[in-house]
Amino acid sequence: MKTAERLRELARNLYWSWHPRVMSVFRDLDRALWREVNHNPVAFLARLSEEAIEQKTAELALEARITQAFHRLREYLDSTETWGARHAGILRVRPVAYFSAEFGLHESIPIYSGGLGVLAGDHLKAASDLGVPLVGVGLFYAKGYFDQRLDPNGWQQETYSATDTGLLALEMARDAAGRPLRVQVQTRSSEMQAEIWTTQVGRNRLVLLDTNVETNAPQDRLLTAQLYGGDARTRIRQELVLGVGGMRALAAMDLQPGVLHLNEGHSAFAVLEMARSLMERDGRPFAAVREAAAAMSVFTTHTPVAAGHDRFAPELVEETLGPLREQLGISLDELLALGRVDARDRGEPFCMTVLGLRMAHSRNAVSPLHGRVSRAMWRGLWPNLSEEQVPIGHITNGVHLATWLSVPMAMLYIRHLPSDWQEQRNSVRMWDVVDQIDEEEFWEQQQILKASLVEFVRRRLRRQAQARNEPEPEPRLDASALTIGFARRFTGYKRAGLLFRDLDRLARLVNHPERPVQILYAGKAHPNDEAGKRLIQQVFEATRNPRFAGRIVFIENYDINVGRHLAQGVDLWLNTPRRPLEACGTSGQKVILNGGLNLSVLDGWWAQAYDGTNGFAIGTGGEHADPARQDQLDALALYDVLENEVAPMFYDRDSDGVPRRWVARQKNAIRTLAWRFSAQRMVIEYALKCYLAAAGDLTSDFRSVD
Repeated sequence: MKTAERLRELARNLYWSWHPRVMSVFRDLDRALWREVNHNPVAFLARLSEEAIEQKTAELALEARITQAFHRLREYLDSTETWGARHAGILRVRPVAYFSAEFGLHESIPIYSGGLGVLAGDHLKAASDLGVPLVGVGLFYAKGYFDQRLDPNGWQQETYSATDTGLLALEMARDAAGRPLRVQVQTRSSEMQAEIWTTQVGRNRLVLLDTNVETNAPQDRLLTAQLYGGDARTRIRQELVLGVGGMRALAAMDLQPGVLHLNEGHSAFAVLEMARSLMERDGRPFAAVREAAAAMSVFTTHTPVAAGHDRFAPELVEETLGPLREQLGISLDELLALGRVDARDRGEPFCMTVLGLRMAHSRNAVSPLHGRVSRAMWRGLWPNLSEEQVPIGHITNGVHLATWLSVPMAMLYIRHLPSDWQEQRNSVRMWDVVDQIDEEEFWEQQQILKASLVEFVRRRLRRQAQARNEPEPEPRLDASALTIGFARRFTGYKRAGLLFRDLDRLARLVNHPERPVQILYAGKAHPNDEAGKRLIQQVFEATRNPRFAGRIVFIENYDINVGRHLAQGVDLWLNTPRRPLEACGTSGQKVILNGGLNLSVLDGWWAQAYDGTNGFAIGTGGEHADPARQDQLDALALYDVLENEVAPMFYDRDSDGVPRRWVARQKNAIRTLAWRFSAQRMVIEYALKCYLAAAGDLTSDFRSVD
C-alpha cells in the first residue's frame, strides 16, 4: 500500500483526533497547510498531490512514522482484548444507540455548539477505547453552528458557511444497488426524506441524517442546515428527524440497537418510534409494548434551568407527530399526556424532557447536586413519592483524557507513571505516583504549556484586529503572569460578568506590581440571546479600557481548538455559575489533566470534587433566595479568594523560582480528580448501571443510578 493510501485510511477514521502521533504526521508534512485547513486531514490531503506526498515523506523521513501509525490503527480496530469484550459482550449483538442533537468530536467537524456536544463526542471516543459497542445518532448540519466575530462595538455577529462533505471524513450510506440510502419521516404537511452520512469514531460509528434532499420541499431541505436555528416549528421537526428518522436510519442500515441512550430531551421521539416498531413486529397495541420500549431506554437530563427544556404547543405536536400518533393507535390527548407533568392539564405544553423521563426505565442527572435539583424539578411526575424517592439518579460526566491531554503533560506521565498508565487511568492508586514527580520538572512543563498558549492567543488577537481594520495589539500578554481562563456559553446564569462588579478592585488585581494577573475570555452567545451578547460586549469593553488593556482579552469564535489551547495552558480555570444551575461543567475537568487548577462556585462537578487542597472555591455553597444578593456575595468571595489565596500562592516562589505550595495543589488535583472525572469511568458506569440491563442482560446487577 502506498504512503498516500495509508494516510487516506488514517484520515477517514476519527481515531486520529485523539492520537497526537497521528496528527503530528499530517502536521509535519506541511505545518502551514495543516493550520490553514483547521487540522482536517481529509481537506489537508485533498490539497496535496500523491507525488507531493511521496516527495515530502521522503524529504522529511516520515515513512516509518506513517507505517507505525497505520499499523497501530489496524491493531486498535482488530483488538478483542477490551473492557467491553470482557464485561459487556451482549452489546456486540445489541449495541447502544446514543442519540444527541450535537456531537463535538473535533473543530473541523462543526456539528456542535458547546458542552453537550463535546460531552457526546467524548462519550463516543471513550466507548471506542473501552470496546463498548455504540453507534452515535445525530443530524448533519451543513452550516454548523455559527462563526463568531465581534464588530468595533463588541457586538457579536454571526455568519454561517456551508461545509463541503467531500472534505470531511464522511461516507454516504448506500443500498445494495449503490444508491444513497434514504429514510422517510411524515408530518401532517409533508413527507420528508433524509440521507444518511456515516463516519468512523475509532471502533464505533456515527450516523448523521441530512434532509438536504432534492425531493424535499425547500423549507424541509433547510431543516438540518443549522444547529439550534429557526423557530419552534423548525426545532420540533428537527427533533422528529433526529428521533424517528434516526431509528429508521439504524433499521435501514440493519443495525438493531438493544439500548437507546437519549442525551437530553431533543431525541425523545426515538422511544415512540421504538414502540411503533415493536408494535409492527409483535402485532400488539401501544399499551402492551410501551414498557418494553421504556425498558430499553436510558435518559440523561443536562438542564437544571426550566427555560432550557423544549416545550411545544399541542397543535404543533399534532402537525408534526400526527402520522406517527395514528400508527401508534393513540389519541392526541394520550400522546400529549406523555409530555405533560400533569397529564390531565390541557393547558400545559408538551415537554420533550417529560416524554424522555416518562418513557425511560433508567433516568439520570450528571452530577450529585444536579440529581438533587432534577428530583425537585420533576417531582410532579411521581406525585405519590417523596422527593428523595423520585427515580432520577446521577452519573457524573467525565472527559476523554487522550483528547484533552497536552503532549508535554503526556510525556511527563510517560516518564513517571507505569508503562500501562493509560489502561489504568481509572485506578485510584496509580495516580498517587504523581506525588513523586520532581517539582521543578513538573513546573517546567507548565511553563512550556503556558508559553504555547500565550503565543496562540497573540496570533488570534492579531487576526481579530486585522478583521476589524484595527492596529495590531501590543503584545502585553506575559507568559510569567498568573493566567486565568474563562470559556463557555455566554448566558445569564453562568455570570461571565461577575468579575466586573467592582472595576477598581479588578484593576488593582490585574495590575498588581508584584502579582499581575491576566484573564482570557472566550465563548459564544446564542444568536437570539440578547442578554448573552451584552455580557460579551461587557468583556469586550473591558479589553478597551486602558486599565485592563493587554490584561483582559477576548478570543473570538470559541471552538474545540480554542478550548483545547486554554484548557492546556491556563494556570487557573474560572467558573462562576449561579448555584445550583450548573448541571456538571466539564471544562474544568479538562484543565485538571494538564496541571491547571479550578476556581469555581461549589456547583456541578466541583461541589463533588473540591476537598480544600485540590483547587479553590468561591463561597461555601450557599443558595440565597434573592439572585441579586447571591451575585453580590459571590463577587465579594471571588475577589477575596483571588487576592488572598490564589495570587499569593502562585507568586510564592523559592530560590529556584518554583511555587512549591502551588505545585503541591496541582499534584493534589491530578491525584484526587484525574481518575474520578474521566469519560472512561463515566461510560463504564453507564454500561454497568444502565446499558446491560436495558439490553436484556438479566444477570446484571441493575440498580437505580444513584
